[in-house]
Amino acid sequence: GVTRLLLTRIPFFKEIIVSSFACDSCSWANTEIQSAGRIQEQAVCYTLTVTSRQDMNREVVKTDCATARIPELDFEIPAFTQKGVLTTIEGIIDRAIVGLEQEQPLRRATDEEVASKIEEFISKLKQLKEVHSSFTFILDDPSGNSFVENPHAPQKDEALVVTHYRRTPQQAALLGLQLDERPADSMEDLRNEVLQFNTNCPECNAPASTNMKLVQIPHFKEVIIMATNCDSCGHRTNEVKSGGAMEAQGSRITLRITDPSDMSRDILKSETCSVEIPELEFELGMGALGGKFTTLEGLLKDIRDLVERNPFTLGDSSAPGRAEKLQEFLGKLQEIIEGKTKAQFILDDPAGNSYLQNVYAPEEDPELRVEHYERSFEQNEELGLNDMKTEGYELQGAPGR
Repeated sequence: GVTRLLLTRIPFFKEIIVSSFACDSCSWANTEIQSAGRIQEQAVCYTLTVTSRQDMNREVVKTDCATARIPELDFEIPAFTQKGVLTTIEGIIDRAIVGLEQEQPLRRATDEEVASKIEEFISKLKQLKEVHSSFTFILDDPSGNSFVENPHAPQKDEALVVTHYRRTPQQAALLGLQLDERPADSMEDLRNEVLQFNTNCPECNAPASTNMKLVQIPHFKEVIIMATNCDSCGHRTNEVKSGGAMEAQGSRITLRITDPSDMSRDILKSETCSVEIPELEFELGMGALGGKFTTLEGLLKDIRDLVERNPFTLGDSSAPGRAEKLQEFLGKLQEIIEGKTKAQFILDDPAGNSYLQNVYAPEEDPELRVEHYERSFEQNEELGLNDMKTEGYELQGAPGR
């Protein structure tokens, strides 16, 4: 057979594609339509009161997702049971009559009662074509691409009511659209959602996934936690970024570790924070270990692993006596982790985005001291703030334009 396609425009409506198929062998022919545009922002419902034979000749565009109803007969053509078609009101009724009559011989042979009821219903549909009395024709399309002709256009048609409405989640699902139509800028929804995106493992470069979550730390601020898990090599890593702006002052947090329960305190170490333990004469510079949201015990264990895995300190190329000193350092660090040794733990963050849990909050913690200070020129330079201009930059350089 041969299929012909025609792109045409219906006046006061939109462009559609009409496809026509014809077979020379059996003379079978068929036509259907598809919308040449996108799914509309809103669904549409046409309600037409048919009062004359002229109304039966109104053109109708019925897409495959539209539902046609005649309430007086309790008659309905459900969505997705027919292909899209460009026809008339009479054509829709004729198509329904032909569809019901096709199975009548089989019904008469198997269930005479059902066949007689359908025969009675077919006769009612045929009487509708004569329009002896008025009836209502309703065309409901969630895609918004169906159409019923207004012969009086551009004037208003008193017999035709056109209603636009917001489609339901169930209708959106049938159209293959996103079910969740929440506002894209809803911060509350973003806080409750775990975002996931694809990436590559930093160890084996195999495809992996990274989860990202916005978390509100009590008595502090919001942070963004990112965790990457690799199913190929088992590598796992997490990193934390500040969810707010850089603070006006730097912060220095000092904790006196006096009890093993201090190891369970939550800690947020930003990527701009340095760590110091005076009793061990140890200092971890800015940027080392990246940003982390963990416990004090977890951070101290990460520091221990960082020292143990350094091949230049404990490997064959290490200087004599260095290995013994590092083993002594690791032993003292382990005693602090186990709560056997008291020590001071200091977080110094010039950006002010680090945090150490106050277990007595909102009261003051006797073992915790938080100091705020003005950043030095060198610290601002390292953070890139000296060359950053956030006020009055619109006026600067305007005369030279």
